[in-house]
Amino acid sequence: MRTTVEPRVRRATWAVIAVFFLAGFAFANWASRLPAVRDVLGLSEAQMGLTLLFVAIGSMAALPLSGVIVDRIGASRAVLGFAVVNTVGFVLGVLAIDAGSLLMLRGSLLLVGIGTGVWDAAMNLEGAAVEQRLGRAIMPKFHAGFSFGTVAGAGVGALAAWAHVPLTVHLISAVVVGLVGVALAVRWFLPPEEVAGSAPGPTSAEGADPATAAGTVSAEVPEGAVGTRARSAWTEPRTLLIGVVVLAAALTEGAANDWVSLAVVDGFGTSDAVGAVGLAVFLTAMTGMRLLGTGLLDRYGRVPVLRLSAGLAAAGLLVFGLVPNLWVAMLGVVLWGMGAALGFPVGMSAASDDPRRAARRVSVVATIGYSAFFVGPPLIGFLAEHVGYREALLVITIPLVVGLFVAGAARPLASAVGTSSDR
Repeated sequence: MRTTVEPRVRRATWAVIAVFFLAGFAFANWASRLPAVRDVLGLSEAQMGLTLLFVAIGSMAALPLSGVIVDRIGASRAVLGFAVVNTVGFVLGVLAIDAGSLLMLRGSLLLVGIGTGVWDAAMNLEGAAVEQRLGRAIMPKFHAGFSFGTVAGAGVGALAAWAHVPLTVHLISAVVVGLVGVALAVRWFLPPEEVAGSAPGPTSAEGADPATAAGTVSAEVPEGAVGTRARSAWTEPRTLLIGVVVLAAALTEGAANDWVSLAVVDGFGTSDAVGAVGLAVFLTAMTGMRLLGTGLLDRYGRVPVLRLSAGLAAAGLLVFGLVPNLWVAMLGVVLWGMGAALGFPVGMSAASDDPRRAARRVSVVATIGYSAFFVGPPLIGFLAEHVGYREALLVITIPLVVGLFVAGAARPLASAVGTSSDR
């Protein structure tokens, strides 16, 4: 029997897709112009890695508080408020590039990281709440929205690079348009009291199984327990291992976002526009895999899908890093993008299995995952200075192997939705 979806939940679904899209759009416009940023400021590989690190520092400082922020002000206000912080950071950043001030750029990227971190955690929490009410594992489709945004942003960036549009004009226009879109989209989010599991899920009259409705409490958290939300999610082994899975996925995705355009330009001696195309190829492959994600999860379950993802990403990295032909290496980028697609959304869903503790667990998992952006840029930048960008990226295969072995932690709790066939 076809499940009836309430209009407000349908609107919230599209609103979540929109804010994911706009987050990806803002980021990819910036990432696609990194070769130009490097050239304008005359940065070395190590300096570039250190500069990108400031985004991660900002995110890592803000993420541990994201669960509390969403609990206090709601997901819609958190998304909009920190989208403003993100936009201000980007605007100040491009002005710093125009002024030739590396110090001001790094300070601006701290703001970008703070805005990005809380925006990301809040929209994932909203997505988890919508997922619970729909009764299906659709988080990959929300992240596909992010990927569509990155594809669009990379495409705009490639066109801007090709047409020699000034960085200031291109990036300020892109992030301001994105902020306006966020302000419109969050008006259709679910009411704050329904995010992070404080409201019941679909009733059986709406087509959902009462035993797996969003309001169901897992065996871990007895209904009516006092102080459950206060107990630190940092002490839960399952939550920490899910964080490791997300860490590996974030390193795999983040390395491509930060470095694939530079690796194509320097590794194959081609133009900035072709470098932007390389990023677009990665993002397109990742988007396609995320669109397939819900079907794969419904059929095979989280753990097999996570292991398949790790294998694809490792194979793609090896091809990209070792094959001397540009177009064959681009096939490696396709495999890399497919493999990077599902780890983060599956980890967010796994952290949200118990709605009553979703906010704190997502905060912990996101903090661990974002530490990838703290470690990745300086490590790869340092290695690239000695061996080159393509070869330096091969180091990402190590966390992929670790993530493969701990993927079993993402197996759903009894109250999880959409993954009953998991193994």
